[in-house]
Amino acid sequence: MNKYQALVRINGQQVKTAVFADSQIHSRLILQYQFGMNSLVSAPSLSEDEDALSVGEAIKMIKPLKPLNLKQARMASLKRNVDSAKQQLKLEKDRQSHQQAIKPISSKS
Repeated sequence: MNKYQALVRINGQQVKTAVFADSQIHSRLILQYQFGMNSLVSAPSLSEDEDALSVGEAIKMIKPLKPLNLKQARMASLKRNVDSAKQQLKLEKDRQSHQQAIKPISSKS
């Protein structure tokens, strides 16, 4: 087995981590399985560097989220809907003002 090193994104931070695997492809699969498909920042490379975290140490950095109860989940959903509605309102106002600005230009032609 060889030691491979790669950058992994954990909670928005990039962490250098090490994994022991038979090949580069195997090490990539292990890291993707442990941290998620989109968490791999760099391709694993063969390394003897000692400052990389092991997979176990990197997993300890991940803090699980507490599940929301029914009332909290409803409030979170309503807050997301408010933000979405505000954004849609702003886009519609911008679209309408853009059309108003173009209308006099197109009527002169």
